Amino acid sequence: MQVYKGLDIITNKVSPQEQRLCRHHMISFVDPLVSNYTVSWGVPEFWWWLAEVTKNIFARNKIPIVVGGTNYYIESLLWKVLINTKVLGRENLKTLLHPMAVGDLVACTGLAQGLVWSCAPQEMPSSAPRPDSDRKVELEQLDSAELHRRLSQVDPEMAAKLHPHDKRKVARSLQVFEETGIPHSEILHQQQEEEGGGPLGGPLKYPHSCILWLHADQAALDARLEKRVDDMVAAGLLEELRDFHRRYNQEKVAENRQDYQHGIFQSIGFKEFHEYLVSEGKCSPETSALLLEKGIQALKQVTKRYARRQNKWVRNRFLKRPGPNVPPVYGLEVSDLQRWEEDVVKPALEIVESFIQGREPPAEPLRMEQDEENKRSHHVCELCDRIIIGDREWAAHTRSKSHLHHLKKRRKLEASSHARGTLGDSGDTETSDEDGSLPLP
Repeated sequence: MQVYKGLDIITNKVSPQEQRLCRHHMISFVDPLVSNYTVSWGVPEFWWWLAEVTKNIFARNKIPIVVGGTNYYIESLLWKVLINTKVLGRENLKTLLHPMAVGDLVACTGLAQGLVWSCAPQEMPSSAPRPDSDRKVELEQLDSAELHRRLSQVDPEMAAKLHPHDKRKVARSLQVFEETGIPHSEILHQQQEEEGGGPLGGPLKYPHSCILWLHADQAALDARLEKRVDDMVAAGLLEELRDFHRRYNQEKVAENRQDYQHGIFQSIGFKEFHEYLVSEGKCSPETSALLLEKGIQALKQVTKRYARRQNKWVRNRFLKRPGPNVPPVYGLEVSDLQRWEEDVVKPALEIVESFIQGREPPAEPLRMEQDEENKRSHHVCELCDRIIIGDREWAAHTRSKSHLHHLKKRRKLEASSHARGTLGDSGDTETSDEDGSLPLP
């Protein structure tokens, strides 16, 4: 969300003072009304500039440091998992899937400081590639069942891996086929079959990389995130939201076409204050105060939930990533900020210095057993009339109250039916005449 202009407080952008200490890129350069900026949307733009800036950094004998909580972008930078549908075709598929980069790269991830930095220029010159209208957004307007039906016709393998209600992923896979003529699943298979590829995608784009993971005790992290929200309110969050709502969203709300699923409007913290913003000045001060407090508490909850998802992503996509090409991940404990120098700064410098000099760092990288579960397995629960994607989700469903209730209900029906069948069989042994009359005593 920090790529968008505006909402500096709600997106927790790095302060101007910190930016003067080290140049930051990829902040405040996308117009807020651009609603389709994503990893895949930015293939011709974001990654074009990333390559240019990274090359410039290497030319100055510097090492790019990519910092963020947006681990999806970090993964897309480190591994070849993206598809440029604008230029991809069968004749140049292998060329575009060829590894593109050399050099060293340090990636840091974690919500401890709440910063998202990336390697790309502050402003986007007119010479940079510009995307066409986003076909994926158009497809998302279709009914979920229709979307999934279309994908099933052109790419049944991918359709079987995606839940029919997951409109974003279904639309993306359909977009890939429409714009390339190649099934999404086929492109992914070719990525995975490259040297160094694995079940989650292609090989590393930057073979010499290391990852620093800033992690904290959950209770300490929750308390820090709640305090961060309070600090945001004290720093002028409400004034920022009012101004942004007036300039960009008020007209959409009036016409009932507000969209909190795309672009900057999906920022954590904006939609949580929707009721407060649209009712301000139209209700009593007491009601307005209640809606404000409701928004603040909702922001705290969704922020903590997002932090948990980020940590889960690091564990599943970095620490448990199958395949040989996984950079070392070093854990830095940030629970106690009083020990920031001893627990974070000093070991981080030692790790990075060893990395630069080609030595083994004094710290051991984190290791976790690879997860053998299939996250794309397709399950149909006829009992509950539901489609479940993923082994873990299926296991959770079979233990859920809803499923167990339906299972108990079916067993009762089966027992009742069996009892009636047994009674019918007993009656048959008592009758001998074709008219079914009972035998004489």
